[in-house]
Amino acid sequence: MARHLALITGASSGIGRALALEFASHGWDLALVARRADRLDTLAAEVRTRFSVDSLVIPADLSDPAAPKAIIARIDAEGRHVDALVNNAGFGLPGTFTQTRWPDQASFIQLMFTACAELVHLTMPGMQERGFGRILNVASVAGLMPGSKGHTLYSAVKSALIKFSQSLHLEGEDDGVHATALCPGFTYSEFHDVNGTRGLVSKLPKRWWLTAEKVAADAYAAVERNQPVCVPGLWYKFLTRFVQLLPTPMAVGMMRRQSASIRRTDADPDSA
Repeated sequence: MARHLALITGASSGIGRALALEFASHGWDLALVARRADRLDTLAAEVRTRFSVDSLVIPADLSDPAAPKAIIARIDAEGRHVDALVNNAGFGLPGTFTQTRWPDQASFIQLMFTACAELVHLTMPGMQERGFGRILNVASVAGLMPGSKGHTLYSAVKSALIKFSQSLHLEGEDDGVHATALCPGFTYSEFHDVNGTRGLVSKLPKRWWLTAEKVAADAYAAVERNQPVCVPGLWYKFLTRFVQLLPTPMAVGMMRRQSASIRRTDADPDSA
């Protein structure tokens, strides 16, 4: 009997890589998606050695609207189907909204939400027919907080992913399909190097930081028990609940004061 297959986007580093290792440690075969094929090849070799599982390496850029169908077509061509979908690929777009170019924002939305939704649309019906499936959408603590100044669409998209996951949770629960929104806070990874905020966030207190391994372990446990929203770490559980109890003007005021310490309001020169 073939092992279950987990499709993981953004698997080349950070939380995505940790999630790939977590699924592999539980005996899942993997379909690894990211732009950097060399890193995927290395990861595929690692999980084969450590956990004796197989991997499909699928280099793809999910900001390309054609990517979701091409990814599923490749999996179909290998005679496999997706039993778990992990929508993890993502990035941050520095600057305030009017400083950035619309094509960059459109690519952001395509990768961060539209591709996620399309991959669910392509894979969830099969999960329902087979009576088994796992959907893990990597959102963020930012989706549970007021919007910040800078990185304008980030919180909005992550909030949408949370609501999307909650609806999928209700729609799939009678068919054995579990859906979870993973909402990590600041996590040690390359994410902040890529979006140019490393200098800012490195000044945050240690309690704000999570490891990718901790996030991945919590995520796997949450989707297995069909928990609709997973917030790893005691600090972030407290912070998100506290903010949700505040009157909206107070919560927005808090974010106004904190934005400068966690978000870049100057646009990347290459995207201005």
